Amino acid sequence: MPRNLLAATVGALAILSAAPALAAPPPMSQSALEMAAANPAVRAFYQRTNWRAAWEPQDERALRAALADADRHAIDGKVYLRKLDAASSPAAREAALTEAALSYGHALAFGLVNPESLFGLYTIDRSAGDLQGGLAAALAKNNVGDWIASLAPRDAEYRALSRAYVEAVARSGGAAPAPIPAGGLIRPGVSDPRVPAIAEALARRGYEGETNGTVWTKSLADALSRFQSDSGIAPDGIVGPHALGALNADASDRARQLAVNLERRRWLSRNPGQRRVDVNIAASFLEYWRGGEIVDRRRVVNGKPDTPTPQLGSTMTRLVVNPPWNVPSKIARNEILPKGRGYLSSHNMYIQDGRVVQRPGPNSALGLVKFDLDNHYAIYLHDTPSKSFFESAERHRSHGCVRVQDALGFARMLAGEDGKSEEFEADLASGKTSTVNIGNIPVRLLYHTAYLDASGAVAFAPDDYGLDDKVATALGMGEGMRASPKVAAGDVGP
Repeated sequence: MPRNLLAATVGALAILSAAPALAAPPPMSQSALEMAAANPAVRAFYQRTNWRAAWEPQDERALRAALADADRHAIDGKVYLRKLDAASSPAAREAALTEAALSYGHALAFGLVNPESLFGLYTIDRSAGDLQGGLAAALAKNNVGDWIASLAPRDAEYRALSRAYVEAVARSGGAAPAPIPAGGLIRPGVSDPRVPAIAEALARRGYEGETNGTVWTKSLADALSRFQSDSGIAPDGIVGPHALGALNADASDRARQLAVNLERRRWLSRNPGQRRVDVNIAASFLEYWRGGEIVDRRRVVNGKPDTPTPQLGSTMTRLVVNPPWNVPSKIARNEILPKGRGYLSSHNMYIQDGRVVQRPGPNSALGLVKFDLDNHYAIYLHDTPSKSFFESAERHRSHGCVRVQDALGFARMLAGEDGKSEEFEADLASGKTSTVNIGNIPVRLLYHTAYLDASGAVAFAPDDYGLDDKVATALGMGEGMRASPKVAAGDVGP
């Protein structure tokens, strides 16, 4: 287990027990405080308070108590007290208290790392707030503890992931079993020396099957299928790289995954919109929120690992009914034009101004409806004629856009809410391309490998895009064990 994850828990009480006896802050000169406040955020704070000392003993006690509780956020609270515990003057102590509060507050309110710097593309609305003003108000009212508690996300999903993280850290103290070695695929009826270890790993997780020496029995395959389904893996009962990766993941791996996903939640706006669409591109499903509650949930098909769906925030403003498909040049060049004009003709395609276009219709790659998004990356939601892909557990099959299960049903829901049902149905029946304007609906394309499923339980998805590793490395946790993603068969659609 990465050391910093354990460090967040082991010795947390030391933050409190090591605190020196607190006394009322002695008077200090403005010049002394200005010299001590080297951190730009700290200087900005004191410029707002006219360089007056602000910390009282009860405020420091509240800060230390909050930092002792930082482990539940997968944050090491002790690092924020190093300057404070080393302070050698009243002014240095005052400045160190403010720096600790602002730095920890920033981690809770905005995250430890900046996703816009970490990823080449990230446009999801971020958390916002005035930390200096909030801290000043909290110190004036001696409620620093309440202020800090208000900064992290307070929704049910964040709380559930936090509890799961604390439990995973607690379980990770024991010695982990030796990892099951990689090898060829193990199908029912195949004999393999790894089978007893795999059966034991399944049983430890509550998925037991009947064994027969080194033979992979149907009973074990059924047990593995249940485990695969619960782990966001295609439930085929076959032992492959994804299944082995999940079976080899111990409590410390789960803690790491949960820590990464807690960080992701801290990046997000605390007011994402009472009516919105959230697409989890790691687990390939969509949630539609109305009135602050999930009212619809359906599967999606999104980008393959080599053509990933980006982490975007956009606004849906209209439905395009009977849409044509303006084929992206890369898809046309690599996957369509080499097949010749016969392919274009049989798929209702033609070339206009040097670009391949597919005429609208039920067999068009966009199906019968497109959910237009206002971004500059040609990423949108749409219908598809490839309905069978929705039945697969592995739904990373597109070129980056998001295909929606029963897209017509979803479009009818949105149109009906905005009083556009008759217009939508008339346009659909006409067979002609038209648009139906709907109220602006925020859409977020999120990459969450730990989340709450429809039953309210914490669930996990494989890190097919490798973004967990990127976040974990930025957090100082190092890379984890990630199986090479199995790229499922797709089609030429976007």
